Amino acid sequence: MVNLLLAEPRGFCAGVCRAVMIVKDALQKYGAPVYVRHEIVHNRHVIQELEEMGAIFINELNEADISRPLIFSAHGVSVAVERQAQEKGFSVIIDATCPLVDKVHRQIRKYAANKMNIVVIGKAEHPEIIGTVGQLNDISKVQIIKSVEDVDTLPFPIDEPIGFVTQTTLSVDETQEISMALRQRYPQLSSFKNDDICFATTNRQAAVKKIAEQSEVVIVVGSKNSSNSRQLREVALKAGAKSAYLIDDVSELPWEVLDTAENIGISAGASAPEHLVAELVGTLNLRYDNIKIHHVIIAKENVKFKD
Repeated sequence: MVNLLLAEPRGFCAGVCRAVMIVKDALQKYGAPVYVRHEIVHNRHVIQELEEMGAIFINELNEADISRPLIFSAHGVSVAVERQAQEKGFSVIIDATCPLVDKVHRQIRKYAANKMNIVVIGKAEHPEIIGTVGQLNDISKVQIIKSVEDVDTLPFPIDEPIGFVTQTTLSVDETQEISMALRQRYPQLSSFKNDDICFATTNRQAAVKKIAEQSEVVIVVGSKNSSNSRQLREVALKAGAKSAYLIDDVSELPWEVLDTAENIGISAGASAPEHLVAELVGTLNLRYDNIKIHHVIIAKENVKFKD
């Protein structure tokens, strides 16, 4: 008997669904090509599908034809990039920034307007953090940190007003540890009323914890450059799974490990389409004679963002 524990929720979140649909709608309305600055979401299969439909992914605006539509990715962009796109004269500019990322943008602008020192928790090289910090013209009062140890290096006086925001796709537990360390050092620290970590990230990590407690091995479907997918693998290991793997699709399954496992946990990052999970489950069904599927449900997501 092989038990498959399917984490729910998993896969596409509301922000990813919205972003991918924006690209598809633009292709239908304007025809191909449409240009997308950076990957619309971090998943190799999604990008390949959209490229086949006529989307062209670029790193710099000068790679695009200004007579064609330009789309900003779900990770958001800086004010400078928005301004540059307008100055170049793109015929159509479409913003696919996730509404939850946009909420972080509004918050950091609010801190700046109130002349506060600002701490950003996240990875400095990630597109979301670049876009978030890029909301400000003056970043002299901004510090980016990614660990509890970094809190001790902050130069801000404890008697000056200070606020923090976070990347939306980080580890929930690690981010809470960092925010606690911040509050200990800066008692008057300001933040959102609710955590910046998006509900989809929180739910997927909670579900992975649950399946990891009961699984020898956990498989996370997602691309290597997806922050939230990488976090799911780390969460699984910390929650008790003996091993955990991040794979793009069934071609990367670690058969030497799976063949000795009785309990296999399965999840998918917020940018991974569900058909990849279905293919994975189907492949396991063909390989093993006696499979029982268990749906491990920790939340139901009914959120939909408007285009």
